[in-house]
Parts: sequence; structure tokens; C-alpha cells
Amino acid sequence: MRSVPEPVKVIAQADSQPVNLLGLDREAMQAFFVELGEKPFRASQLMQWIHQRSTTNFDEMTNFSKVLRNRLRALTEIRLPEIVTEQISADGTRKWLMQLSCGNRIETVFIPEEGRNTLCVSSQVGCALNCSFCSTARQGFNRNLDAAEIIGQLWLAEQFIGNKQRVTNVVLMGMGEPLLNFDNVVRAMNLMRDDFSFGLSKRRVTLSTAGVIPGIDKLGKVCDVALAVSLHAPNNTIRDELVPINRKYPIEQLMQACIRYIGDKKRRKVTFEYVMLDGINDSVNDARQLARLLQGVPSKVNLIPFNAFPGAPYQCSSRNAMMRFQDQLHHHGIVTMTRKTRGDDIDAACGQLIGRVSDRTRRSIRMAREA
Repeated sequence: MRSVPEPVKVIAQADSQPVNLLGLDREAMQAFFVELGEKPFRASQLMQWIHQRSTTNFDEMTNFSKVLRNRLRALTEIRLPEIVTEQISADGTRKWLMQLSCGNRIETVFIPEEGRNTLCVSSQVGCALNCSFCSTARQGFNRNLDAAEIIGQLWLAEQFIGNKQRVTNVVLMGMGEPLLNFDNVVRAMNLMRDDFSFGLSKRRVTLSTAGVIPGIDKLGKVCDVALAVSLHAPNNTIRDELVPINRKYPIEQLMQACIRYIGDKKRRKVTFEYVMLDGINDSVNDARQLARLLQGVPSKVNLIPFNAFPGAPYQCSSRNAMMRFQDQLHHHGIVTMTRKTRGDDIDAACGQLIGRVSDRTRRSIRMAREA
């Protein structure tokens, strides 16, 4: 089912900023053209120009009349984030630092693999949550990204990697908690999946959440994409320390929300992400608890070696500990993989993204003082 976010009157008023067409999904784009007095089919034409032909110049949109092009130029813009730096890892991973119009900077990561090319996209400037193993959390939080800033990361990545490579998968696992920026994230995912823009299948767009239960329930009703849950613990005691939002939405309630998300869709599974922390959550007993927790939940588990950052309070589990953990889950019938670390030499691995955040929460200052 396609999402219908809150209605937005899209034509800019005389004293307001131009409408950024980059972030309008099909419903919003159709509403825009109807307000202009144009036919709704103009929406799909404009989306193709922007997202498939990578055109930001209205003069090149030759199936629009000159009058319409002039009106678009007067009322709208196609504004992208700006790539400030690009870093390329020894393993081929690329990380881009992108500057927004407000001066904040976010990070986006491209991970090429045989048979697939994955783009890890940010949804917020910083993160409003405070997971203790994540470098992004230490930057504090500034604001949500709008839909144009989210989809702009994919648009720019496609330009930088060129025609020989295309993004085949998108994961919203970069900076931020996507479900705390619900409407903008859904609009961007609609664009990722729309046949008139990027045309990705629903199984190739994955949203990762730390466990915002109302958002999971709402997402299941409006947008059919893959769901990943940052679990990282087999019980509330450990998860309260690692993922503080667990105190609001405890692990038992989270499992029920995952079951609701799967619903009657037999092919749908939830991916549970589990960062491996030495002496914290990596024992054989922890694995057994996790297996019991996931019984009855169609799922798979991604074990993630912890990626260190300056001042990190944890160490990565040993290879033997990770193998024992994985073997125990396999023994209980849980499909489990250990994620290969990519891009850690350029701080592009999971949990290492920092960008540059004007921290409204002052969390970064508090952490610096404590350190």
C-alpha cells in the first residue's frame, strides 16, 4: 500500500522559499501540478526528468511548454545537498560528507559488493537517541532531514559512481533514527520505489530502527519495505544500557510489534542487528536467550563486529566468541550471518558516522566534559 503522508500545500507563497521538487513523491507532485492547473500526469514526467535523467535544468525539459517551464522556474527549485569530501576505502567503500543549506553536514556510505551495491543513507542530522556503542549518538542532534535531503543522497551517489555501477539496495542505517522522522522518510522511500524515479523493489529498501514501536506499527500500514531492528541484546537489562529507548519500549513489546509488522505476509522477515561487544552481550548464554526471544518471529540475525571510535567504552568480541555465538543460534534454527566490516579505514563502518552537527541537545558537550 502506498503511503499518504499529511497533505501539504506545495505551491510557494510570495514570501516563502521555493518548493524543492526533489523531495516530492508522486502524490505530492500530482497535487503540485493540480494546484498549478495542470494535468496530474505531468508529475510522472517531471519525476523522470529529475530522478531518471538526472536533470535539474528546466530548459532541458522539452515535453513541457515554455510557459510551464517559466512557471516552474519562478515557483520551484531542484536543490541538492553539496558533496564536500569523498573518501575511498581500500575495500572500495566510499564515504561522502554532504553539506546541507543550514550548514550542518551528514555522511552517506556506498558499499559495492559482487551482485549488489548498497547505499547507507542518513535520515537526521545527528541522532536523538543515545545508544552507547554508536559514535553518531555522541554528536547530539540538530534536526530531521527533509525528504529532498534524504533522496538527494541517493541522487548524488548515482552521479558519483557513474553509469557502470548503480545503487541496487538502500538501507536507512546512517545517521539518525528514521522512525522519528516518519513522513519525510516515507516520502523518500516512496521515491526510491517509484517506477518513475529509482524503481527499487520493496525488498531492496530497508529501514533500520532502534525500536520505536508506534513508528513500526504505522510503517506496516503505509509502506511495504524491509525492516531491520537494532536489537543488540537478549534481555532488558543489557538493552537498557546499550539502547536506552528500550526503557520506553521494552524488548517484549518490541517483539510483538515485529510480529505485527510481518502480519500475514509470509515472505516478510525482520532482520535483527546485533553488535558484538566483548564481555557485554556475547556469551553462549546470551545466544541462548536470544534464540528463545526470537522463537516464533520470522527473522534472521546479522552479527556486527563492533567498530571502535575515539573514547568508545567497549571492545569488539573475539572471533572465537562470535563463532560460538553464531553456532549457538544456528543450533536453535536461527538464520545468522556475521557482517563483514567495510570501510572502517575511513570511519565508514556501522556506528562510525559523525558528520558535523550543531548540537541542539548539548549532549556532545556533556560527553566531552565527562571524558
